[in-house]
Amino acid sequence: MAIQHPIKTAILKFIDFFYPPFKKFLGLQTFRYAVCGGSNACLNLFIFFIAYNYLFLREVVYPFDIAISRYIAAYLVALSVSFPVGFCLNKYVVFQESNLLGRTQFIRYASLTVTNIFLDYSLLHLLVGYFGLWATPSQALIIVILSLFSYLFQTYYSFKTVKD
Repeated sequence: MAIQHPIKTAILKFIDFFYPPFKKFLGLQTFRYAVCGGSNACLNLFIFFIAYNYLFLREVVYPFDIAISRYIAAYLVALSVSFPVGFCLNKYVVFQESNLLGRTQFIRYASLTVTNIFLDYSLLHLLVGYFGLWATPSQALIIVILSLFSYLFQTYYSFKTVKD
């Protein structure tokens, strides 16, 4: 029997404590994904909000001498935290039975993230830049849409269990 890391054990116990009311209509893995993904999405949105409203105060910012809009800059800051947190939660909490190599999981997770970045960037520009909607609610809506897509991709590709 493998030794469990205390942080992983604590996270699993916490999540699984709230599982019984959902047991009739959600599998444990789906519930864990929803909780981990939802928590990571909230973290992402919180960091996005802080960066957009308090870190980047001009409409256009110039990191590394490249002009980008403040909502994209805020997105990049949020992504730099939520990407590694999301991968670790998926690998060690949600899809722990996956027998794919960690390197393979990471490459597949990263490819999904790159796809989601493209979709997020495009949708954020559409909603904020073209339709003039508020940035934070737009980002929240995009997170919900991409989360549904990501669950299917991760379940059946990034962290699938290969049968021997």
